[in-house]
Amino acid sequence: MGLRVRASSLLLSLALELVVALVSVSAQQKFGINYGQIANNLPEPTQVASLLQSMNVNKVKLYDADPRVLTAFANTGVEFIIAVGNENLQTMAASPAAARQWVATNVQPYLPATRITCVTVGNEVFSSNDTSMMASLLPAMKAVYAALGGLGLGSQVTVSSAHSVNVLATSFPPSSGAFREDLAEYIKPILDFHGQSGSPFLINAYPFFAYKASPGSVSLPYVLFEPNPGVRDPNTGLTYDNMLYAQIDAVYAAMKAMGHTDVGVRISETGWPSKGDEDETGATVQNAAAYNGNLMQRIAMNQGTPLKPNVPVDVYVFALFNEDMKPGPASERNYGLFYPNGSPVYALNSAGSGGGSSPGGSLNPYYTSMFSSSSRSAVSATFLTERVILLLLLQAIVILRQSYSLYC
Repeated sequence: MGLRVRASSLLLSLALELVVALVSVSAQQKFGINYGQIANNLPEPTQVASLLQSMNVNKVKLYDADPRVLTAFANTGVEFIIAVGNENLQTMAASPAAARQWVATNVQPYLPATRITCVTVGNEVFSSNDTSMMASLLPAMKAVYAALGGLGLGSQVTVSSAHSVNVLATSFPPSSGAFREDLAEYIKPILDFHGQSGSPFLINAYPFFAYKASPGSVSLPYVLFEPNPGVRDPNTGLTYDNMLYAQIDAVYAAMKAMGHTDVGVRISETGWPSKGDEDETGATVQNAAAYNGNLMQRIAMNQGTPLKPNVPVDVYVFALFNEDMKPGPASERNYGLFYPNGSPVYALNSAGSGGGSSPGGSLNPYYTSMFSSSSRSAVSATFLTERVILLLLLQAIVILRQSYSLYC
C-alpha cells in the first residue's frame, strides 16, 4: 500500500508540473523583437523591461551591447542577442586580444543574470562595398567565438552575423535559391563555421521592399500573409502563400548548393512600416498591422515553411519603437510597434476594427483582430487544443487525488 501511495503521489506531482509548464509555454510569445535605439526620446531600459514583460516577449535583439539595457533586464529571463558593430570588425580580426577584451567587458559580467545567448558580429556587411570589412568578417567571428570558449562561455553563447536577403542572387523559385557569385568566397567559409559551431545563419528579410519596388506585379495579400492562391515552385511542387517563407526556403536552397544542410536559418529582422514618403507605396498602418499581426499568428502556431514544415520559423520582428533619428526615407523611422511613450502605433489586440482592449492583453496573438481569417482559424484551433490538454491534465489530477485519498 505504501508503494501505491508513493506512486500516486509521484504521478500527482508530475501532472502538476505538466500543467505549470503548459500554462507557462502558452503565455510566452514565440517571436523575438529588435530593440533599436537610434532615437533621442526613448524610455529608460527599466521601463522597456517592464513593457516587454507585460507583452510576454522573452527574446530581444540589440544592435550593440548597451550595459544599461543588459543590467535592466537582469533576472527577467529574457534572452538576448547582442552585437559587435561593423566598426570593430577589422580590429577584432587582427587582434584576438581585442575580441577577448570585448567579451570580457560586454558578455561575461552579465551572465548568468542576463541571458545572453548569441553575439552577432557585424550587420549586413555584404551590403557595403568595403571588401576589407567583408574579408574581416569571418576572422572577427572566429575571434569572438574563441574568446567565448576561452572564458568557458562557448556552450552558452553562439556567434553569428546578420545578412540582408540581398546576398541571394536568385530567390524564386525558392528551390533555385543561390548566393551571389561575388560573395561566394566569403559566404562558403562562413557556412562552414556555422556548421562546425552549430550556430544559425541570420537573414534580414523585408517583403515590404519587394512590394514597394513593384506594387503592380507583387501581390499585396501574398506579402501580408493574407488569403491568396499562392505561388507554386515548379521544381518541388510546393506552394507558397507568402513571400517571407519563400525567401527562407530560398536561403536553405542556396546553402544546400554550397554543401550545407546542417545550418539553420533564423530571421533576424522583418517588419513593415506604418508610414512612409509619398513614393513608398504600401507603408500604412493597416498594412503594418496586417503583416506583423499575421506573422505573429503563424509564429504562435509553430508553423514551418513548405520546405521545412517541422522546423518552426524563428523570427525577430523589427522593431520595438519608432526611431526618430534614423536616416533615410520616412519609412525607416516608422517600423515600431510602439511610439517612444509606450503607446502602440496600431492595435494588435483589438476586439474589432475600431480598436479597444481584449482578454488576451497586449500583443496576445490569440486575440488579435487584424489577422486574416485563415490565420485566426488555425490559431484558434491551436489555442483550443492547448486548453483541451490542460483540462485533461486537470481531470487527471482530480482522479489522482481521489486515488491518493483512498490509500492514505
